[in-house]
Amino acid sequence: MEFLLATGMGFVTACAIYLMLRGRTFPVVLGLSLFGYAVNVFIFAMGRLWFNAQPILVGDGPVADPLPQALVLTAIVIGFATTGFVIELALRSRHESGSDHVDGHEPGHAPGYRSGATAPAGKSGGQA
Repeated sequence: MEFLLATGMGFVTACAIYLMLRGRTFPVVLGLSLFGYAVNVFIFAMGRLWFNAQPILVGDGPVADPLPQALVLTAIVIGFATTGFVIELALRSRHESGSDHVDGHEPGHAPGYRSGATAPAGKSGGQA
């Protein structure tokens, strides 16, 4: 069971790293979300996998540790808020630069190239 869990976490982490190294912003956001899921499963697994254990102290016998569960629940909420913030940053970057590349310009074009986007209000189109 532990091997299967470790292999799954490793595969999800590898996919997350692959997506975070992509050039466009949407795969980067997906990679960050996948990495957060892998970390959540890791934290949950560090609290041991309990079978037939009571979640709270009722009597004698094994009791599951509630701390990893509380940490993962908190991490899910924080991860959701962070994902929303990163999506907003990506949308704002797309609006400002006219490209959804992480570095702000299309490959093979000059850094000032805007792919079909119009200039923001208040700026001239480069004409004097």
